[in-house]
Amino acid sequence: MKTNKKLGIWMDHASAHLMEFTPDPITTKTITSKFTPAVRETIIRKGEDHLHRKEQQQQSDYYQQLREVIKEYSDVILFGPTDAKVELYNSLLADQQLKQVTIKMEQTDKLTENQQHAFVKNYFTKH
Repeated sequence: MKTNKKLGIWMDHASAHLMEFTPDPITTKTITSKFTPAVRETIIRKGEDHLHRKEQQQQSDYYQQLREVIKEYSDVILFGPTDAKVELYNSLLADQQLKQVTIKMEQTDKLTENQQHAFVKNYFTKH
């Protein structure tokens, strides 16, 4: 883990927008879940059980990608309009590799990219 690196993640179940807090203008990197509506439609034809297992697998892979990024930071704020941030947060609590990372959550509405950047700047300026 690198010291004093701060990351804001606006997320829902479909994608996560990662924004590192720096003195430079903030840029956004996006990680997208592979469980898209098109994938859902294809899988649903195979049955409800198959759909549920596939959805859990895809969601787990999505959260694992985020976990790998979060390991590189000292402070992380998860924010967004859905419970995806809560699900990710709960899975991160059990990860011993992340014990040194301060992770907080805040509920927000859907935000434009500029609003997301402003949220991250404001959050880390105050904290």
